[in-house]
Amino acid sequence: MANKNFKSKILLFGEYSIIHNSMGLTIPFDFYKGKLTFKSRNLSEEEAKQSNADLKKYAAYLQQLVDKGELGFGFDMEALNTDIEKGIIFDSTIPQGYGVGSSGALVAALYERYAFDKVYNEEKPGTDDILKLKAQFARMECYFHGTSSGLDPLICYLQHPLLIENKEAIGAVQIPESVKTGNGGIFLIDTKQVGKTGPLVQLFLDKCKEEGFLGLVRKEMIPFNDNCIKAFLKGEAKDLLSNVKELSHFLIAHLDPMIPKKFRKVWKKGLESESYYLKLCGSGGGGYLLGFAPDLEKARAELKEFNIEIIHRF
Repeated sequence: MANKNFKSKILLFGEYSIIHNSMGLTIPFDFYKGKLTFKSRNLSEEEAKQSNADLKKYAAYLQQLVDKGELGFGFDMEALNTDIEKGIIFDSTIPQGYGVGSSGALVAALYERYAFDKVYNEEKPGTDDILKLKAQFARMECYFHGTSSGLDPLICYLQHPLLIENKEAIGAVQIPESVKTGNGGIFLIDTKQVGKTGPLVQLFLDKCKEEGFLGLVRKEMIPFNDNCIKAFLKGEAKDLLSNVKELSHFLIAHLDPMIPKKFRKVWKKGLESESYYLKLCGSGGGGYLLGFAPDLEKARAELKEFNIEIIHRF
């Protein structure tokens, strides 16, 4: 079977709020990718050995799910274990702990290669197939984060922008084309730190046990998030930036542990100058931050100490 490349992903909107049934919007990010192979192009010899060892540990986890009947679909464990003994690795350029789907791409690659009766990603799957895949991927990815929505592997597998309207309504969606001459846009900042998803998600869940905080999530965070998505899909830049600003305010006020300390002043500076607005990319704690700017060149000048990477113009 051909070893396919699986691209990374970016969750543009929906981090944390999606746990409480907000909308979400996730897109493929082809800057990074990975594939199952016996010959490495991107990893050192030591990294390749570690990848193989990690796959062996993960296979043991999958075997437990299979033995307990908890995986929910047929999986060729014999073929996987044989390939591991032969030295198969996940040859990936996707950074771990960056919120761009390193574990999601691995899960997608394993499903594509070893799952029986799989939902094929060459076709445009319907809602039922998407929800089925999401549930299957969630069980597979729990190994890496303690809990998983299944969204990261889903987007890495389908390689198409997905709109999550709620937990029961997920579908492929067209996003506005990036305008080459656009002044405004979306960019990434590399924090040069690795984030750990599990502890941060648990912190959010613990905060949500406080009625006051959960009320704020429902009354403020979710509406700001959902309005961002609606405005972005309609190509309404003014409304998008207005709601991103409010969402950015909410995150720095209530979820500052998810923002690396070095970037809290940078975050506040953007809100004060209104040159750019930052938000989390994934669970936070490190990795990338997402930025939105009405004028990208002005934002670049204010963030000159960082090498921002533009991913969309409007």
